[in-house]
This record gives sequence, structure tokens and C-alpha cells, in this order.
Amino acid sequence: MYTRKNQRDLTRTEKRRLVDAILRIKRSGRYDDFVVMHREYYVMDTENRSRPAHMTPSFFPWHRRYLLEFERALQAVDPGVSVPYWDWTQDRSPTSSLWAEDFLGGNGRPGDRRVTTGPFAYDAGNWRVGRGVTDQNWLTRNFGRPGNNPVSLPTADDVARALKDPVYDTEPWNSISTEGFRNRVEGWGIHRVRAVGNHNRVHQWVGGPMAGAASPEDPVFWLHHSFIDLLWDRWRTAHPKSAYLPGRKPDAPGRERRHVFGLDDPMPPWNVAPRALLDHSKVYRYA
Repeated sequence: MYTRKNQRDLTRTEKRRLVDAILRIKRSGRYDDFVVMHREYYVMDTENRSRPAHMTPSFFPWHRRYLLEFERALQAVDPGVSVPYWDWTQDRSPTSSLWAEDFLGGNGRPGDRRVTTGPFAYDAGNWRVGRGVTDQNWLTRNFGRPGNNPVSLPTADDVARALKDPVYDTEPWNSISTEGFRNRVEGWGIHRVRAVGNHNRVHQWVGGPMAGAASPEDPVFWLHHSFIDLLWDRWRTAHPKSAYLPGRKPDAPGRERRHVFGLDDPMPPWNVAPRALLDHSKVYRYA
């Protein structure tokens, strides 16, 4: 068993080893495979196909397995590496430690939003964004999306409200579910005063590829989803009698019955059911 730490607690050596492992799987082509996978399974609830990853109850277990697969790829090149988490309720500034020159690099420059600092800057020669993501080959960011429609990071109160909900998910099991922990965290517009919440809001705040289906193009994706996984952990601890819902596919015929994954329905591409991903305690823990 290994430990996932808060990114602010990483030593310089731990940061360097994580960055080096990410760059090594990037050079091998394995990293781009993860990006392609996320794009493939980023299915909108308006589409007529299975929806395991987003706008769905299996949002948490699907991303837990996805993160584990990425972590295993990292550990294949450095067994001492794990994915830290970014607690964006605390580290809310563009000058926070994760955006340092020796870690993830900083914001995009004015104009074209191109990231020019850190190991994932295009000019460093290590990071090339895949075709079809942007018109350029470099990583872009746009912290807070300044201008006519700025975005702020979610607060500790936003997270606390989500964690307080004792129900995992509710009908219609998609982006318009107005109650339930899952969509309160995933954040598809259930907060009347905001267009999006929590998870989605962080993606928008970072900007660039993080704002779309190719979000893993930015390595901060993994730190963000490590924290999302930790929030699921905290919710389960706070509500030990609350179950994953739906326990089985919805009874009523129709789109959601075909596209939603119940507790024992195998999720693609791994053919693993949500039940198998409820408990991670034998694999990793959070510091």
C-alpha cells in the first residue's frame, strides 16, 4: 500500500521524481493513450450511447480506476511515485506551490495563453499537445478566465455542502440531477446561482485543455482528480450507511436504463463494476 500526499507537502525530490515519471510515459506514447481514452469516454447525456465517466453515477468509480491505471503506468517507471492531490479549497492562488517552475509550471502568457514556464512548457522540448485539441502544439492555461466571464475556484463551504448530502445520486442520474452528492461534486449546473460547481469549476478555472474532453493533456488533471477521489472517500466516511446509487440499472425503460451503470454493471474499457472500486484501502491511502 502506498500514500497519496497533498501536493504542498511534497519534497523537492518527490516533485522531481513525479515530473520525471510523467515525462517518461509521455515520451513512450503511453500518456497520449490516456488522453485519447478520456476523450472517448467523455460522453454527454444528450448522446445515445453508454455514459460511464461523466454526467452519471459512475463518475467517481470510473475516474478512480482511470487514476489507478495512470498511477500504475507511473510506478512502472518509478515504483516510488504516486499521484498527489491538489486541494483547491486551500491552494487557490496562481502562485501556489503546484504552479512553481520546478513542478507544473504557471499560467499561460497574455494573448495566446501559452505556458512558458516549467517542465511542461513546449519550449522545454518535452510536452507536445495532441492533434485535434488545440490549433497549436503547446499547453495553454487561462487561470480564472479573466474578462467578461471570470471563474473562481470552489470554496471549502462549497465542498462542505456537497459532503453534507447523505444521498449518493438521484434520478434522472445525469447532468440535471438536482440532489445527490455525485452531481454536487461533479457540478453540472445544479447550483442556481452558478453555472457549474466544484469539479467542473476547477476545470474551467485552469482553462486550456482542462476546460474540455482532452483535459488530461494538462498534468494538473491528475492532481485535481486525486482530490475528487479523496472527497468521495470523505463522503463515504461521513455517511457509512449511504450506498452507491443506483444499485442496479433503472427499472423504467428508456435512455437512462441503457446508459447508466448500476453497482454491478461492468464499466468500459476495463469491464470492472463500481462495486469493485468502493474500497481502495488495500491499495492506497491519503495523507
